[in-house]
Amino acid sequence: MRIYTRSGDKGLTSLVYGKRVPKNDLRVEAYGTCDEANSMIGLASSLLEGESWEGKASFLEQMHRVQTILFHVGAELATPPDKEVVWKLKKEHIEELEKQIDEWDQHLDALKQFILPSGHRASSALHVARTVTRRAERLAVGLVEELANPLVVSYLNRLSDYLFVAARYVNKELGGEELPLNTEV
Repeated sequence: MRIYTRSGDKGLTSLVYGKRVPKNDLRVEAYGTCDEANSMIGLASSLLEGESWEGKASFLEQMHRVQTILFHVGAELATPPDKEVVWKLKKEHIEELEKQIDEWDQHLDALKQFILPSGHRASSALHVARTVTRRAERLAVGLVEELANPLVVSYLNRLSDYLFVAARYVNKELGGEELPLNTEV
């Protein structure tokens, strides 16, 4: 398979099953934004190279799983409403995120105020992934009437929560400082 096809040179791209749409179509924006979030999760994971803590291997395995599921979320978003989704997101995928959020949260200090994205480089990258995921969620909401699977929006919503807690967890494990929001400006 070649990387370039020249089929998009006039501003069109193909959805799953081959339907051609403009590259600025809301579906393309939504699944492209999932791809951005996925790339940021990959960057965050790579920034942990050379770092060490007891749960690092498990953390990286979970990030890889999230990247895989997020890729499939993008595929759901790229499937036209009149077609069958090949790989469907399930409620269990959302529950996995919730379980991990709860587990990490037990190791974190309770938040008493807003925090700014900061600390370890990987933590900051996870915060960027979180905000990109929120953007993907907002775009997916615009497609909610056309989505074959309403869990897509729920998954993206929960994933952004997951990435927030993951960023805090990385800071906790690696001694990254969480900067509180200064309420005086």
